[in-house]
Amino acid sequence: MDRFKLRKAEPKDVPDILRLIKELAKYEDMEDQVILTEKDLLEDGFGDHPFYHCLVAEDPSEQSNNNGPVVIGFAMYYFTYDPWIGKLLYLEDFFVMKEYRGKHKHFPSDLTNNHKLSSSVHFYCFPIVFSLFPPGFGIGSEILKLLSHTAVKSRCSSMHFIVAEGNQASIEFYKRRGAADLSLEEGWRLFKIDKSSLLKMSSGPEE
Repeated sequence: MDRFKLRKAEPKDVPDILRLIKELAKYEDMEDQVILTEKDLLEDGFGDHPFYHCLVAEDPSEQSNNNGPVVIGFAMYYFTYDPWIGKLLYLEDFFVMKEYRGKHKHFPSDLTNNHKLSSSVHFYCFPIVFSLFPPGFGIGSEILKLLSHTAVKSRCSSMHFIVAEGNQASIEFYKRRGAADLSLEEGWRLFKIDKSSLLKMSSGPEE
């Protein structure tokens, strides 16, 4: 039986990562805001001091243009620090292609055991490990499970992320897994200072 494969991203995956980033942005009607290039992703994620870490899901039964398995999903994350509670895993982007979403099956018992062995490794250290799982298992759930293992093993206090307000399907997906909506419960607001404002503040007089 064909199985999907979940593994750490490699430099060769950069074109597919950018493709999926754009697919996610298009899904959220924000495609025009993606200015990142393959060069940026390569330099920022695969150097001596990566700014992000990434998992990819691929379908070995489907071949891409470069004759490798088709990459069908990804999760981009990094580690940060909260002065109140300590280390956090921040999930920046998380996307599975539409045709691979929303299906659910269970592992055979031997695959479940193998999964537990591989997912206990710290993915941010880039080990050569992967997890295999049958079609329709629920790739998003599997990715989130591995990220949860990574957060726990690295002693993170929690995992944080943002979801577009209109993306009700994703909101419910996370809530079913215990996520708290901090915007509603604690009243936090997300702010951004863009590059032009950063340049102005860094070089001009204080207002």
